[in-house]
Amino acid sequence: MAGERGGEDGGMSAGAGMTAATALEEIRARKLRWIELFYTDLVGGFNHVHVPAHTVDADSFATGIPKLDGSSVRGFREIYESDMLLVPDPTTFGVMPWATEVGGTARFICDIRLGATREPYGHDPRGIARRTVGVLAEAGYDRSYWGPEVEFFVFDQVHLLPSADAVRDAWGGSGYQIESAEAPWGSNGHGSIRFKEGYHRSGPTDVLEGLRSEVCNILTDSFHIRMDAHHHEVATAGQGEINMRFDELVPAADHVQDIRFTLKSVAHRHGKIASFMPKPVYGDNGIGLHMNQSLWRGSENAFFDANDAYAEVSETCRYYIGGLLDHARALCAITNPTTNSYRRLVPGYEAPVFIAWSRANRSANVRIPYYLKGRPEAKRIEYRTPDSAANIYLTEAALALAGLDGIRRKIEPPPPVDTNIYKLTPEKRKELGVRELPGSLSEALSCLDSDAAFLRPAFSSTALDAFREIKREEQLQLNLRPHPFEFYQYLDV
Repeated sequence: MAGERGGEDGGMSAGAGMTAATALEEIRARKLRWIELFYTDLVGGFNHVHVPAHTVDADSFATGIPKLDGSSVRGFREIYESDMLLVPDPTTFGVMPWATEVGGTARFICDIRLGATREPYGHDPRGIARRTVGVLAEAGYDRSYWGPEVEFFVFDQVHLLPSADAVRDAWGGSGYQIESAEAPWGSNGHGSIRFKEGYHRSGPTDVLEGLRSEVCNILTDSFHIRMDAHHHEVATAGQGEINMRFDELVPAADHVQDIRFTLKSVAHRHGKIASFMPKPVYGDNGIGLHMNQSLWRGSENAFFDANDAYAEVSETCRYYIGGLLDHARALCAITNPTTNSYRRLVPGYEAPVFIAWSRANRSANVRIPYYLKGRPEAKRIEYRTPDSAANIYLTEAALALAGLDGIRRKIEPPPPVDTNIYKLTPEKRKELGVRELPGSLSEALSCLDSDAAFLRPAFSSTALDAFREIKREEQLQLNLRPHPFEFYQYLDV
């Protein structure tokens, strides 16, 4: 399972054991001509620059490579302070599988530092994740394990109507059309997948099993990521899921970026479009990013207690859950960071709408997977709120800090809710202490405004300000434009 720690054969980072020296040796031995440097911006975009392999030496991994203009990246630097350094992490070494025609390309994921001073940059999402690891260590948790479940859609084509300019400006109206051979409106000769009937469908109805296998093979062979599973998900129109083996906080986030990048690249090479838009199809499930997580002290899982009759969870785990529930509304600004995210967070489509915890209950936003009993290495929690549009580094960091705040403040969660929360009356939910998640990005940002203190150990105030400014602008731009459905509803008023 994606979040299960498997003892000695547990998670490992992509290039575990790789050093700058061994990475350079590998580049020379393979006669690779280019090095591709990846970094993540504040909203989660995976950006890159190529440099000739002969220009990179051992010192480059220590001092950094001066190839980043921070003023050209959203949420980074002003034009008068734009010189920044990319510092390759040798443990992320990989060889790009489709760059053989240009002489071969090695790749590294980079940390970002300021020019001249070489200080870690406060808006670097990977740097925020690294600082969170340090905060957890100071609290006595030398390891945390993360198993994100990456969901996505792969469409045959998406048409913006009548044109991209019209969609952007909405002067003369706009709309979209999704093409998918396996959808009810498609043309799959083997039969379509009806709404909400896609879970674990087999071929030939599942027309994308080969593409997913190709993606997973590249992730294993080129980026050394250990895979757990891939399968068709519940929705029609090419919804899938890829499960990687759990790993520690920063490597797990690196793996998610690799999954997103590889999936988009392979889909493009097949003439298709991979999308991480949370809710692109009306009337069917959206895509989530369920986050399995656990804290460890050495070889001891701090979340496990064999004497707990309910779900074998420790007091530490309950307090961690208490922190997640207490900060759940503010967390949404980071874990569900698009206006479209809140079209997924509605009743009836398996997405969590209510703030509660439970054993095995998928209508709660915090779930204790309970497949196996008496297995400390398997004990974890699953936070079900995030979607795949989230910046994975910020998401893992924010969840860890919220849970840690719960441990520090000894926040006891309300009693678990072991029923279908969607079917409870508002009065019953209130009686059980079940609150609702925000209904819009704007509401989530307001919640973060009033509840951001728990993030301060790792998030700089300027990083949060820049993030919120970008997201408020996204909400404003949506609010300014008429929606196609409004014409159906209101044209005759």
